[in-house]
Amino acid sequence: MKVKIHPEYNEITVTCSCGSSWTTRSTLNKDLHVEVCSACHPFYTGKQKIVDTAGRVEKFRQKYARKGAPKAAA
Repeated sequence: MKVKIHPEYNEITVTCSCGSSWTTRSTLNKDLHVEVCSACHPFYTGKQKIVDTAGRVEKFRQKYARKGAPKAAA
């Protein structure tokens, strides 16, 4: 490796808005504050709301489908 061309790799503390914090290594020389982490994100906590988009997509396809074009298989 060449000397003096690589950034320093230091330990920083990452803090989430939910209060969770952990230590990681980064080239960033200051602490990092994030809005969402794996402890509070709805996808990881199982509190995600499932939205049925199939009806909306099908409505869009029917509205803007060209006449004579073959329909896509579902």
